[in-house]
Amino acid sequence: MKWVHTGALAVFAVLTACSTAPKQAPQDTEYPTQARVEYVLQCMERNGGQNYDTLYPCVCSIDKIATQLSYGDFAEAQTFTFMRSAPGEAGGLFRDPPRAKELRKRLKEAESLAKKACFVKPR
Repeated sequence: MKWVHTGALAVFAVLTACSTAPKQAPQDTEYPTQARVEYVLQCMERNGGQNYDTLYPCVCSIDKIATQLSYGDFAEAQTFTFMRSAPGEAGGLFRDPPRAKELRKRLKEAESLAKKACFVKPR
């Protein structure tokens, strides 16, 4: 009888240890769903409109980009890219810093690799 209680206690201890394992913090490489959807919609618009011929390559593209850039870098690079055409001094804040140039370059490279890997066909 003593062995039964000891065995049950051991099983209980193992199960308790497994269930209380600390959860890992989400990594910065996890792109939010909204960011993925926005990218896919923009990609589809640039490459022939919303249809199945553009959907799958564009979904593939954001997946490939996510392996190359963390979400933080991706979001920052997109901001620098969209805002660099702002006129005057305000635009200079997005055009001129070395980090802006580096992130725009990395995003462009990641998009280029993704287009090749995912067979994205521009209009």
